[in-house]
Amino acid sequence: MRRVWTGPVLLLIAGAGAATGPFVQGRPGTGAALLLGFVVLATLTSPLVFPRSVGAAEAQRRSAADGRPVVFWRPGCAYCMRLRIRLGRKARRLHWVDIWRDEAGAELVRGVNGGDETVPTLLVAGRAHTNPDPAWVREQVSSPR
Repeated sequence: MRRVWTGPVLLLIAGAGAATGPFVQGRPGTGAALLLGFVVLATLTSPLVFPRSVGAAEAQRRSAADGRPVVFWRPGCAYCMRLRIRLGRKARRLHWVDIWRDEAGAELVRGVNGGDETVPTLLVAGRAHTNPDPAWVREQVSSPR
């Protein structure tokens, strides 16, 4: 659990440190802008921007029932962030599995990626797709099953 928040917390600490200089030098606008930038970056790399994760077994069960893809991801992954942002509201229609919280999900990802925990990995109709194009994922979510 702590590993998930290490990056965002370090970004907040770095932001506070970077903003201190301008505040001390009498440039509060610059300090506030720096701090705000780091807060936004910390938020984007945190699990807060992703839909609630479920376990791999539950996600696969739900996917079998409704035909929606399963996304295996981890916090701090730039490619996962790109996918999440490019999907917009449609991201909520996918089943998300945080591989740092779910060992079965991490195992599945390692199994389809030659032992590597390469994310995002999508499971669509039982087939794995590693780091797919977000436009293709949007099509998978939009297409009728």
